[in-house]
Amino acid sequence: MTGGSSLPDGIEIRTLGPDDVDAVVEIETEAFTTPWKADTFKSLMDRDGVELIVMEDTTEGVIGYAVLWCILDQGELANLALSPLRRGTGLGSRLLKHVVDVASSRGVHKLFLEVRSSNSAAIDLYQRFGFADVGLRPAYYDNPREDARVMLLEMA
Repeated sequence: MTGGSSLPDGIEIRTLGPDDVDAVVEIETEAFTTPWKADTFKSLMDRDGVELIVMEDTTEGVIGYAVLWCILDQGELANLALSPLRRGTGLGSRLLKHVVDVASSRGVHKLFLEVRSSNSAAIDLYQRFGFADVGLRPAYYDNPREDARVMLLEMA
């Protein structure tokens, strides 16, 4: 799986491989207060319905990743993160577009996600893609304790 022509030169999107796990865990640890461990990513690699996607700079290596679950006509964007120096550059939008395209190609009609209520940058990105609030999970996150907004993208 590769990105389309909309990606900047030197950037590609592809399936996560075993050699990518350490870089993904580093980004995960920088992005989330309760990060997944390497074993979690490794255990997902051959699981049906799971798409593990990395964004790579051909000179710098892995700079972002996403985890998508697909079950019948529903999907969940479990994780999406970029390395800190790449945030705010538009690459997150390109990675999210790729995730939505993959979900669509797998027959997903409803794509869900959870996001920290205080994560305004992510919420803005998701809303630009058409995600809408459908619920709230009180005290869902730890470190700090915070609500999660549940968002849904209804796909054609």
